[in-house]
Amino acid sequence: MIDARGELLSAYLDRRHDLMRFFTARLRSAAAAEDIVQEIYLRIAGLSPKTEVHNPAGYLYRLGSNLMLDRLRSERRTSIRDHEWRDSHHATFGADDVADQPAADDAVAARQRLAAIIALLRDLPEQTQRVFRMHKFDGLSHTEVAARLGISRSAVEKHVMTVLKRLAERGV
Repeated sequence: MIDARGELLSAYLDRRHDLMRFFTARLRSAAAAEDIVQEIYLRIAGLSPKTEVHNPAGYLYRLGSNLMLDRLRSERRTSIRDHEWRDSHHATFGADDVADQPAADDAVAARQRLAAIIALLRDLPEQTQRVFRMHKFDGLSHTEVAARLGISRSAVEKHVMTVLKRLAERGV
């Protein structure tokens, strides 16, 4: 019995350059072709010595073509999966992506500004803090804040204006 693995390895070494050209032309990438050709070698090296192969060159090209098709199918599945994930996790406006998250530097600036606002609020009377938080942080209107705290709408406006004036003075 002929050692098919040894015969295939010999055929592989003789045709390696041709295999590279063949798969580079089909994949349009020397790096992808190199991956396929190396995978061919690994598959041959892993064959049982009892494996029978009647046409070593044909076997190499068929093995490589099967590996190439597997690779292309895998890339297509990956592309489809990534596209579906992107569609479900990203918003678009026309042809442009709209970021779901703010830019990192914008997020840091916003946190710093919020920290400055909170620090300024601590220096103000309790009622002014409460009014400002309810209006700006909880999103209540002046009328809603006035009703909840039992004060006039005008008083709510004065408390909010006090905080906004202080923030403007500090450049926040």
